[in-house]
Amino acid sequence: MSLFRVALLIETSNAYARGLLEGVTEYLHQRGPWSVYLPERGRGDISAGWLRGWTGDGILVRGENRQIARAVARPKLPTVDLSAAGLLADVPWVHSDVRAEAKAAFEHLWDRGYRRVGFCGVSSYRWSNWQREEFVKLARKTGCDCSSFDEPLQQQEAARWTTQQRELARWVKGLQTPVGIFACYDIRGQQVLEVCRALGLRVPDDAAVVGVDNDPVRCGLSDPPLSSVVPDTRRVGYMAAELLDRMMRGRSVPAKGHLVPPLGVVTRRSTDALAIDDPDVSAAAKFIRDHACEPIGVKHILRFVPISRRALERRFFGVLGRTPHQEILRCRLEKARHLLSTTDLPVKAVAQRIGIGNPEYLSVVFKKATGTTPAAYRRQSI
Repeated sequence: MSLFRVALLIETSNAYARGLLEGVTEYLHQRGPWSVYLPERGRGDISAGWLRGWTGDGILVRGENRQIARAVARPKLPTVDLSAAGLLADVPWVHSDVRAEAKAAFEHLWDRGYRRVGFCGVSSYRWSNWQREEFVKLARKTGCDCSSFDEPLQQQEAARWTTQQRELARWVKGLQTPVGIFACYDIRGQQVLEVCRALGLRVPDDAAVVGVDNDPVRCGLSDPPLSSVVPDTRRVGYMAAELLDRMMRGRSVPAKGHLVPPLGVVTRRSTDALAIDDPDVSAAAKFIRDHACEPIGVKHILRFVPISRRALERRFFGVLGRTPHQEILRCRLEKARHLLSTTDLPVKAVAQRIGIGNPEYLSVVFKKATGTTPAAYRRQSI
């Protein structure tokens, strides 16, 4: 049987899209090769005239604009869309679950004590609007003060950055601090950090910022380095390739959306703080963060914070919504997620590193917290 000829209209200019391509590559390594055409593209590129004379079997596309949508629809080939823009009718589409991204970002800020929050998005992107809706809903549900700032896509042009920067600075300046800001993607997060620096705001003490995509280059270039939600782009790309393979083999695939939840949040200096007004609770939380992976319990915290156990637990729960013991476990599991996604340490070694020791117990509490086992989480993160 000859190889399927597949066009990949997916840009190579950003971390999210490169993750999609890695997922497609993984599928091909496991299920057999395609004859792939991958033109070099940037996000939003409109040129695809070559499709008129192309005789292939299927298309994987990020349909981000109407020109590309029309060009892809013309050949009437099996097609899977990897965009949430909704511009390609009657085709299946796969995307990161952006509402779950917003939830992960909100919980990340909430866990650090931020009760005033803001969302910074791009109104031209449907997925950004979905993020905003979910983030604002969660803020209202928990009683947080919440503000949002959105600009259309054309405002992102470099030539108009000076104007946009003034508008963004006006919004940030009007926020009451300390505030936790969720940026719809890492580009926005870097822009917010630049504005904070220009305004003289301390990050993360006055303003904590978390983005989406976990682009290591952009997050590292940000000052300070940007915390970011990690979309499971490899799984998105893998699933899209699997759906297209079915379609090219003549199987029926419903024209519906498939959403993949994110892997979590990578914490960097832009959110590495606790916004807690109660000095005793703040001191206890800092002690836990500094020593969570050591064999500590509440009695060790009380040696550092000289108040009664009952008072500590009552005030701690009142501020953060969890007990000191639960905070120790949360910090340990956060460290476990980091080790599982960035090292090849065995699960037993991870359990020892985070102060749990017993790998079976780690598996139980990890699955309860994340819905998956440590081994499965590592496979998804690689």
